[in-house]
Amino acid sequence: MDCDSPVSFHHIPVLADEVISALCIKPDGVYVDCTAGGGGHSYLIASRLSPKGRLFCFDRDPEAIVASQNRLSQFGEKVSFICSNFCNVGSELHGVKIDGALIDLGVSSYQLDNPSRGFSYMNDAPLDMRMSQNDQLSAYDVVNEYPVEELIRILREYGEEKFAVKIASQIVRNRLLSPIRTTGQLSKLIIDTVGPAYPREAGHPAKRTFQAIRIEVNGELSVIAPTLESLVSMLVPGGKLAVITFHSLEDRIVKQTFAKLAKGCTCPPKLPVCVCGKHPVISATKPITPSADEIVANPRSKSAKLRVAEKL
Repeated sequence: MDCDSPVSFHHIPVLADEVISALCIKPDGVYVDCTAGGGGHSYLIASRLSPKGRLFCFDRDPEAIVASQNRLSQFGEKVSFICSNFCNVGSELHGVKIDGALIDLGVSSYQLDNPSRGFSYMNDAPLDMRMSQNDQLSAYDVVNEYPVEELIRILREYGEEKFAVKIASQIVRNRLLSPIRTTGQLSKLIIDTVGPAYPREAGHPAKRTFQAIRIEVNGELSVIAPTLESLVSMLVPGGKLAVITFHSLEDRIVKQTFAKLAKGCTCPPKLPVCVCGKHPVISATKPITPSADEIVANPRSKSAKLRVAEKL
């Protein structure tokens, strides 16, 4: 969806119908969109709320908050905007009970498409990749200051990059001569280093490296599990939590966290009876993926998965 704002936010909400169906929105309910972005999903939720309903829109990117405020201005006081990392949802909404929540993980289309933000290997821009310009650590810092061992770890863990050693070593060699300042420089370095050997089916040679650096810069993976647990604790019985992921690292964390919360008991299997006293707190569905029609209309939805949990 288009949004007229100081920045040009273009946001096509992924799995929109499936999200709205999964949340089972009550007109007078209380909902949280943890990743408001351009306001696509938020708009669909808010449009189904009565004047008594409430929607809290979170985003760590101040530009996203401005865009979603403009997009949702017609809904007035039933929508509130909070510029904060979604990991702070529990403290920001202390004591609030909710009927549903959505997290749309990963980088937004706007951030990818805006060259000045430095997320894309397809444009030449300053190495940045910060989801919030208020954060200190940037991609420039990671690329030019991290020791080679840390770069290798990041590329392996967050990018699942099999050429991690080769790429990290070449980064260090190049930065000794001159700092790597732009996405174009980094992308070319990667292509020159592994391009000829890179499997065509794996996509652009820089894709996994850029993903890994972005995840490191924004601390994306470490906040997922505690945020899910916090949101589940805020849900009323029967409340729904919907989570959209775009790559296996995110999805694995969501799947494991939901499985833990759905299991309850943590006693060793050999014990004849439960002594921990923990009970299941959610039930979870199998992942939902985009239809063929949606993938054609929005190719970026191709890798998306929607997982839904219901509070018991």
